[in-house]
Amino acid sequence: MTWRKSTRSNGSGNCVEVADNLPGVVGLRDSKDSSGPALAFQPNSWAAFIQAMKNGTLSR
Repeated sequence: MTWRKSTRSNGSGNCVEVADNLPGVVGLRDSKDSSGPALAFQPNSWAAFIQAMKNGTLSR
């Protein structure tokens, strides 16, 4: 599994990392705790989330 940090990560490194190189799953973890828990999403759910973020259609 290869993790990559968000391109929007600030200089302190406090951000999330994504692993999308696995078949059937996208992983998400806290970059400050790389040995801690990770969330797992189905690729279509992750893609829908990313698209909603880009569209600004998520509410708080």
